[in-house]
Amino acid sequence: MVKGARLEVRGVSHAFALEKRALPVLENIEFTAEPGEFLALLGPSGCGKSTLLRLVAGLEPPTKGRLLVDGEEITGTDPSRTIMFQDPTLFPWRTVRGNAQLGPEARGTLKANAGRVEEALSLVGLAGFAEAYPHQLSGGMAQRAALARALVNEPRVLMLDEPLGKLDSLTRLVMQREIATLWERERFTALLVTHDVEEALLLADRVLVLSDRPARIRADIRVDRPRPRRRDDAGIVALREEILALLGLAEAA
Repeated sequence: MVKGARLEVRGVSHAFALEKRALPVLENIEFTAEPGEFLALLGPSGCGKSTLLRLVAGLEPPTKGRLLVDGEEITGTDPSRTIMFQDPTLFPWRTVRGNAQLGPEARGTLKANAGRVEEALSLVGLAGFAEAYPHQLSGGMAQRAALARALVNEPRVLMLDEPLGKLDSLTRLVMQREIATLWERERFTALLVTHDVEEALLLADRVLVLSDRPARIRADIRVDRPRPRRRDDAGIVALREEILALLGLAEAA
């Protein structure tokens, strides 16, 4: 069953105030993510990908344009829209379970959601580490704990801001598979920011390629390949070359 929400980004532009002048970051961004769809955002460093996630999360309003979830305008944060960052940002004095249950605890719904906490820990493979502390975890396990914390909220839109960027290559491969499996099971709508073209193609239904700042959508590429995907799939290889060319990195193909 699809649990995800329909996300609409309509003519969104955004700018930061910098030394009494406006610094444009996003320019007329427009796309729709259907319920349960997985989108990846690719683009040069500093082009505004993470800023777009912050706007979808409701952490700040756009300078111009509208963002809607199931037809309702986003006006602030909501647990149904959860963001997972590159750093796990776990509280060191709390156990894995204690970190995972932060959302329900803050909303006063922990008792009703106790089962969901245990289910989320099981989903990410940390059921046996519920009483461990962050300093006892590997980098991959810490990211699993952060993912469990996000899943406890049963998000309808899950935003992933380079969550695997600091992991070693082998752990990253494992986590990519686990995220794909969780998405297929939970069917939330996903927005992934990554600099890894292959990661985007292995995980996403569509890849939005952004320009330099202020970011505009240069291409909206559908990844019409069967799952689970392989890096050596001819279709994936061709799309990788296409995207690298769009990013001005054709020689890296």
